[in-house]
Amino acid sequence: MVLRYILVSVGSGILFGVMDALINANPLARKLYEVYQPIMRTEVNAIAGIVIDLVYGFAMAGIFLLLYGSLPGQSGMIKGLSYGLLMWFFRVVMYTATHWMMFRVSTGMLLYGLGSGLIEMLVLGVIYGLTLRPAG
Repeated sequence: MVLRYILVSVGSGILFGVMDALINANPLARKLYEVYQPIMRTEVNAIAGIVIDLVYGFAMAGIFLLLYGSLPGQSGMIKGLSYGLLMWFFRVVMYTATHWMMFRVSTGMLLYGLGSGLIEMLVLGVIYGLTLRPAG
């Protein structure tokens, strides 16, 4: 159980980083995020990014296990989808709503973030649902 948790956490952390890179570095995203150009960093701290993504992987996998019994559905797939939607709301929707209220950003950028974040969270949720079960 512990080894599976570690492997899934590391794997999902790496996948989280890869998906973030694909979501944020593609030509459409770069065009949409131009509004942030004046405050963007010119270099990304890759080591910090990897550590953060791995911590996210462990945290999200651990929270999934804690919530497992309370998530709707009988199958791991449905529980994973439910968890993905929950994470999407707390991570992506709230972030997007804050940006909509605080910054002058395009609707396209907000919708892109909501859509790409939904896909990202559902993928991770399904992975957790198909691979993790609480002990006992």
